[in-house]
Amino acid sequence: MPEVRHEWYEIGDIKTLDSPALVVYPERIRQNIQASIAAVKDVQRLRPHVKTHKSREVSQLLMSAGIRKFKCSTIAEAEMLGMCGADNVVLAYQPIGPKVQRLINVVKKYSTTKYSCLIDNRLSAKRISDACIRNGLTLSVYVDLNIGQNRSGITPGMDALELYKEAAGLPGITPMGLHAYDGHIRTSDFVLRTRQCNEAFSHVEDLKEELMNNGFPEPLIIAGGSPTFPIHSKRRTIDCSPGTFVYWDKSYLDTCAEQDFIPAAVLVTRIISLPGATKVCVDLGHKSVASENDISRRVFFLNAEGLTPVSQNEEHLVLEVPAGHHFEVGDVLYALPFHICPTVALYERVYTIENGKISGEWKNIARDRKIVC
Repeated sequence: MPEVRHEWYEIGDIKTLDSPALVVYPERIRQNIQASIAAVKDVQRLRPHVKTHKSREVSQLLMSAGIRKFKCSTIAEAEMLGMCGADNVVLAYQPIGPKVQRLINVVKKYSTTKYSCLIDNRLSAKRISDACIRNGLTLSVYVDLNIGQNRSGITPGMDALELYKEAAGLPGITPMGLHAYDGHIRTSDFVLRTRQCNEAFSHVEDLKEELMNNGFPEPLIIAGGSPTFPIHSKRRTIDCSPGTFVYWDKSYLDTCAEQDFIPAAVLVTRIISLPGATKVCVDLGHKSVASENDISRRVFFLNAEGLTPVSQNEEHLVLEVPAGHHFEVGDVLYALPFHICPTVALYERVYTIENGKISGEWKNIARDRKIVC
């Protein structure tokens, strides 16, 4: 008999897996990790963002590949990395209110990990400084720069220079360098994306020169995300911090075709109802996939064509299908999320798929706002 060929995402024992579910493929994750190292050429310059996967197991895969520096967005993610024994962790967020003490608690609890955080104003710098003094420690900080995202950060220039100087004069904190995230640069035209990235980063380079002219040692620079990773990877003196690459998603698969990453996370869903002659309903509601995009850009079905999303609720996604279709209640559909990061945050765990079978599960331990600290 001819050999039966299966698609990479198909699960042989799918009947044992309830839906909706998020499944991941460890071998493909390892392949993506190696592709990231090949792109940057120096593993010491990789500082992956863990906001995508939020799991100890993926963090450990990264560390096994020689990656020792990380970036995160929440206190829980920072604590997870301490639990894994990461060498160096930047909280890419400016802690305010109770978050300052929570970060200090993490720093104390995981003393072998060197932690740092961001600042973009004098008041925050002073409050972090005061908290560190009260707790008898010194925390490294990076000045967060707004290079076009217009979300947080201080505009590169004299104000940023003065903030750096003031931070250097505060006890309890030590300015280490600059952080520049350019998440607004994501056009699919790589030539245009490169030009936009270089223009935005030129202001970071100007500030770096000003700092050195003012007697500061060369500042460390952390820059970029996934779309600009292949551009920043060529700058030999900065840390690159892509995050989505470990799982990848449909959005970046389309936008960043020049990158060698492959999808490693898939949503499993089932048809639960046939509400009309040209409609099917699956169990993939708002609680199961990131829904910030237009309804047409939330999931892409790998094993079915001609499905057009028409409505979505908390537990349901209704799809328009061609007349005379052959779909039945119980059919399994495999889908790529357009945005994997917030999709992961909707799941307590992912199921690992190896050799076409369910091999285990990983807890997304840092999806919670708090682990211990």
